[in-house]
Amino acid sequence: MPEAKLTAAELERLAIEDVPFAGGLGVKIVRVGAGHVVAKLAYQEDFVRPGGTIAGPVMMALADLVMWGAVMSLIGPVKLAVTTNFNINFLRRPSPGELTAVGKILKLGARLAIGEVSLFSGGEHGDLVAHVTSTYSVPPRAQD
Repeated sequence: MPEAKLTAAELERLAIEDVPFAGGLGVKIVRVGAGHVVAKLAYQEDFVRPGGTIAGPVMMALADLVMWGAVMSLIGPVKLAVTTNFNINFLRRPSPGELTAVGKILKLGARLAIGEVSLFSGGEHGDLVAHVTSTYSVPPRAQD
């Protein structure tokens, strides 16, 4: 199995530098493996929408950041890798509290990376609150 091209600390730093909005959410990268990322998002009062649940855009930002990180874990810090498709199914209302995102790459091709992210209320073994599938465009790699 290949090694991840970035550590959790490096990925967290890249998120803050290269994806300021998502980095500004306060996401903590917990674990990075080749094609796998686990991250936590601490609860913030301004994440809550009417009805007492965490807003969908917050969950979407967390999931997209984790998918981006899973791609970077395989290809390294490639600046122009971007989301081309993002589908989220909200499964149940998360209570105000910490969210955990677990992402993995299902297939990495020459130009596309396909993956999924599961969002949990609480820890990795908490309630599954959303499921995401996503595709990233990977820029052509330099010829060796």
